[in-house]
Amino acid sequence: MKRRQFIDYSVKGLSGLALYSVLSNGIGCSRNSVSKPNIIVIISDDTGWNDVGYHGSEIKTPNIDKLAREGAELDNFYVSPMCSPTRAGLMTGRYPSRYGILGPIIGGSKQTLPPQTITLPQFLRENGYHTAISGKWHLGLSAESGPLQFGFDYSYGYFHGQIDPYTHLYKWGDRTWHRNDQLFDEGGKGHATDLITNEAIHFIKELRDKDKPFFLYVAYSVPHFPLDEEQKWIDMYPDIENESRRLFAASMTHMDDGIGTILEALKEENVERETMVIFLSDNGGQEKWDSGPDYYEGKFPPNDVLGDNSPLRGWKGDLYEGGIRVPAAIYWKGHISPAKITELTTVQDLFPTIAHLVNPSEVLPDIDGINVWKTLDGKKLTERVIYWRSDKQFAVRQGNWKLVHTGTSLDEGTTELFDLETDPFEKMNVFEQYPDIVTELIKSLEGFIAGDSV
Repeated sequence: MKRRQFIDYSVKGLSGLALYSVLSNGIGCSRNSVSKPNIIVIISDDTGWNDVGYHGSEIKTPNIDKLAREGAELDNFYVSPMCSPTRAGLMTGRYPSRYGILGPIIGGSKQTLPPQTITLPQFLRENGYHTAISGKWHLGLSAESGPLQFGFDYSYGYFHGQIDPYTHLYKWGDRTWHRNDQLFDEGGKGHATDLITNEAIHFIKELRDKDKPFFLYVAYSVPHFPLDEEQKWIDMYPDIENESRRLFAASMTHMDDGIGTILEALKEENVERETMVIFLSDNGGQEKWDSGPDYYEGKFPPNDVLGDNSPLRGWKGDLYEGGIRVPAAIYWKGHISPAKITELTTVQDLFPTIAHLVNPSEVLPDIDGINVWKTLDGKKLTERVIYWRSDKQFAVRQGNWKLVHTGTSLDEGTTELFDLETDPFEKMNVFEQYPDIVTELIKSLEGFIAGDSV
């Protein structure tokens, strides 16, 4: 099975989607008179499958729940198992291993996207959008590789992968907070969650060019460690006995409240019906954390319980479902009807799907994602092959079959095969029972690896 069979981002027969009306069965999408909708992508950091209210969590997330309840809940949505790779996939529509990004870009690294990379914000800017980011970048740790170099007109937030919520410093004391890619200090001026929210609202209300549609990327720092929350958020969870989990829940609800104020700003600006909002987590939840020598003087105690990916197997960093299948939703009031989308979708699909809405005639460069807009109208996708790679595992999925190889290369390590239709929680390795399936998936895996830059 050839890789290019699954990269048909033009998707035949979809050129008329701009004229779709909402279907009577409640599963539908419509463009109506909005030729180029405003687009907001909200990404949380380390939110697990069972860390949102609509999945049955004890954590209160009413605004995220609203996006899923009143929009398209993407129930089979996949990302990479770590932060920088997922963000690379979002920005480029390509597997992050194409750029050699297999894990988080850590302090001191000069790793970034290649300078000529065509990104989602660059594509949108070339199609008349005003583009901005508020929050975490993590695809380059300096101004030379910051958001302004990759299609953003305006940037605010931090370059690195984790920060002290109040000093806004990286774990070894590095300065990382910036505006328009230039470092400056916001220390003492508030919690990172509030700063990111407030700047997003400032862009919506004041900074944006109101003669253009806008693209706003809101990348929160929570619930990624280290966590530090005001007591008012912690007090919302008296029934959670574990102190660490209670702090995690508080950070989630704090972020959710910020999302609510962003949604309210759209109403106040009278652009709610002109704005599509996408929510996702960058990877599955992290099990626990100990700062070790980071964040000196013991400022942040160990967290023995953080995220919750149940009932899925695995944690952040794993290519099992718990590390890569995450909560996600697309909300567009008056244009996308409530539905639970079970089709297989990925973070790489967001670029070609948004591109189709904005300019369906433009041919995108070689990418790995596909246009999945038709799934919002209840239609099926052609069976596809999805690929993941980290620094310790490889995985590929075709239909209900998923193969996971643990090892730094295919020449060493162990291989597992799962039938996700009968075993969605990956408890039964059926590697020995289906040798022909294993052979086919290994061959696909080898093809994907050949296209990587590592």
